[in-house]
Amino acid sequence: MTKDWQKRLITPEEAVKVIKSGNRIFIGSACATPQSLVRALVQVPAEDLEILHILTLGVAPYVQEKFAERFRANAFFISANVRKAVWEGKADYTPIFLHEIPKLFKTQRIPIDVALFQVSLPDEHGYCSFGISVDITKPAAESAKIRIAEINPNMPRTFGNSFIHIVYSLF
Repeated sequence: MTKDWQKRLITPEEAVKVIKSGNRIFIGSACATPQSLVRALVQVPAEDLEILHILTLGVAPYVQEKFAERFRANAFFISANVRKAVWEGKADYTPIFLHEIPKLFKTQRIPIDVALFQVSLPDEHGYCSFGISVDITKPAAESAKIRIAEINPNMPRTFGNSFIHIVYSLF
């Protein structure tokens, strides 16, 4: 398994082609926001896409005015990069306790079509770590119909219940 995963690597632009109109997309959080996947996301020709996230850092082009007809962001925490859009009514805010969010995903009360997230390099058994972003990213990824992981060689491996096997993700 050591090198087999490298054969499955594709570009972010190729990976997000699986996104279809009407999909609900979860984006991984904080320092583990998958920047390359988020940039590629706005190139997808699909429409009526809902973006779910908590604290996102870095780019959030989906809240730009030019993408307003295609994307609607729904924040569980209002990050600086989406604050203006929420304030202007161009994005939504769902106030909720952080510990309540995983249950919404696991019970499909809020179903997720596609999860975009970052992981560490896989180990010799094919397990990647969610690293610094286990929070709600792990339950979101486990609940999503389609999982797209951005491998970050700088993502630290954290221990405990923080792993996902590479065969369950599309790269």
